[in-house]
Amino acid sequence: MYKLLKQEGRAKRGEFTTVHGVIQTPVFMNVGTVAAIKGAVSTEDLEGIKTQVELSNTYHLHVRPGDKIIKQMGGLHKFMSWDKPILTDSGGFQVFSLAGLRKIKEEGVYFNSHIDGRKIFMGPEESMQIQSNLASTIAMAFDECPSSKADRIYVQNSVDRTTRWLERCKKEMARLNSLEDTINKNQLLFGINQGAIFADIRIEHAKRIAEMDLDGYAVGGLAVGESHEEMYYILDEVVPYLPLEKPTYLMGVGTPANILEAVDRGVDFFDCVYPTRNGRHGHLYTNHGKINLFNAKYELDSRPIEEGCNCPACRRYSRAYIRHLLKAKEMLGMRLCVLHNLYFYNTMMEEIRDALDKGEFAAYKKHKLDSMAAGGVE
Repeated sequence: MYKLLKQEGRAKRGEFTTVHGVIQTPVFMNVGTVAAIKGAVSTEDLEGIKTQVELSNTYHLHVRPGDKIIKQMGGLHKFMSWDKPILTDSGGFQVFSLAGLRKIKEEGVYFNSHIDGRKIFMGPEESMQIQSNLASTIAMAFDECPSSKADRIYVQNSVDRTTRWLERCKKEMARLNSLEDTINKNQLLFGINQGAIFADIRIEHAKRIAEMDLDGYAVGGLAVGESHEEMYYILDEVVPYLPLEKPTYLMGVGTPANILEAVDRGVDFFDCVYPTRNGRHGHLYTNHGKINLFNAKYELDSRPIEEGCNCPACRRYSRAYIRHLLKAKEMLGMRLCVLHNLYFYNTMMEEIRDALDKGEFAAYKKHKLDSMAAGGVE
């Protein structure tokens, strides 16, 4: 399970032992929503760019190809040929993102599929059953992610229901893990703290779920419209009420600066679509800020995306060539950009862990933020 190796201020350096291997934290999970990283990134690629954890989505895999099919194929690890940890998010975020296609009731959520419009019902038990079929390493509890703009009464009612759902998730997960035909009988369950930007609701919720003795705790419902300052304020307020001896996961966040700030506030796990989504549009992360390869100034630029970077793109190809591929809409251009961005994120997490090991995180954070803020690479 989770072992806290070191602390610097509130920042944590840990190891999380799972049935699919040990996760060194802080960690960035690479997002493969439908069991693949967008941008033609293979499992071999993930192994080559220092990926520790792959993240897939319960709702999307339930819709297509179907979790029962994945179970028949031996679970998600076998299906995508990946033997390291996988986290599946519960479908709870789709309660937020597919707002026009769903109805929330006490028993769960009624969706119209975003693919073909067919009716889908998902409640805590269904979410746990789907995730058990997927046989992921870590399952997320089913929750509602209320909008940061929702009023206080709505948020309080939503959080109370999320707590009731969490109790149902925990009970169902225990039942599923005891069944004969369950693929991963050691599946872990993380609960999710909600409460929009109401610190007192969040704190009260954190206290309630901390008592449930889960395998880990996530802070959800941030990076959905509130400011960075509001997000940092909520983390400052809430993280101290989550168990120190369990991993803390900030869902869907974020930029390199967001990650550095959140590590400083005691967060262990991160995921975000930014590196892949931005990469597919030629927006690349470097230690000196972001660059946009579509800019004309890179047309004759023979340098790699970033000097000294050891990713598959930078080891071999020039900015000019990758820009040409993007302009020509060749898939290789997207692929190289996504690989670079994921490598950048995974390497940054490695540097963060190294700095924490040495007791130098504060200095590392300042240097990294200063150099990235200095502006785009010329």
